[in-house]
Amino acid sequence: MTTRIAIDCMGGDHGPSVTVPAAVRFLVEHPAAHLILVGQEDVLRPLLGAYAEHPQVRLVHASEIVGMDESPALALRNKKDSSMRVAINQVKAGLADACVSAGNTGALMAISRFVLKMLPGIERPAICAPLPTVNGHTHMLDLGANVDCTADNLLQFAVMGAMLVAAMEHKERPTVGLLNIGEEDIKGNEVVKATAELLRASDLNFVGNVEGDGIYKGEADVIVCDGFVGNVALKTSEGLAQMLASSLRSEFKRNWLTKIAALIAISVLNNFKRRFDHRRYNGAILLGLKGISVKSHGSADELSFGNAISRAYDAAENRVLARITERMTPMSAPPPAALESV
Repeated sequence: MTTRIAIDCMGGDHGPSVTVPAAVRFLVEHPAAHLILVGQEDVLRPLLGAYAEHPQVRLVHASEIVGMDESPALALRNKKDSSMRVAINQVKAGLADACVSAGNTGALMAISRFVLKMLPGIERPAICAPLPTVNGHTHMLDLGANVDCTADNLLQFAVMGAMLVAAMEHKERPTVGLLNIGEEDIKGNEVVKATAELLRASDLNFVGNVEGDGIYKGEADVIVCDGFVGNVALKTSEGLAQMLASSLRSEFKRNWLTKIAALIAISVLNNFKRRFDHRRYNGAILLGLKGISVKSHGSADELSFGNAISRAYDAAENRVLARITERMTPMSAPPPAALESV
């Protein structure tokens, strides 16, 4: 069966000038895929050129655009023909297996939740994305959807993250770590301690608390935290990476000796840059919904947005939604005592 991806071509800082070339490039690399490009048709068609008539490309017109600084509530209520909402509607109607947008994060979350609804047993959606580690990568959630969480919420995030890794990386028992201020059981606030108890009692492969440096050491396949902590950790990491890169460039440009050193080390520097290039890890999945919705960085370039499309495609191909649903169904069922009283 052909996997179909709906793309909000108008979203993000750069809009169609990035999303359309990225979609064409993705189709060249994935000739079995089917793309649904959503946006203002008079803008998209010229950018597509001959691909506008490609048998595996379908244009869907949407007259409105959700601004990057627009209120999520207003976008949900007033822009029912936005490219973002129309793309999500394609998933709701069963015409697409996943959707991708580089648009307003809050609006994407609000519209996705309203249109697609929540999976049984999941109270809140969570943003999950891969992060590089010394030995590969890890998946971390939540990265900003939920500022305050209960222990039950965090347990649900752990289940969803584990099922995502199990499906996409074919690891039947992915390790799960709980982000905390120390490895000891006595560390953390009451919510984190209660979450640790639930994780230990579950059948997940829980490896215990993980400190901040453990994220990049690769101490677990899945790192669980609330959205406040996750977003701060993510943005701090991105800022540190940018500072180090800028400082390294400045040092190599300091004088003619350092410039020669840079030329000698160019292959090492390029490999380092490629390995930790944030564009390779673009594409955060909104887990917990009855459909796959993927958020790209708003500032994504062609390579970065193409990786977000690939992530949506892989999630659909590997039945991530089905794996989460199957795992959550027993947890959402009422206890026997409740059934007897009905």
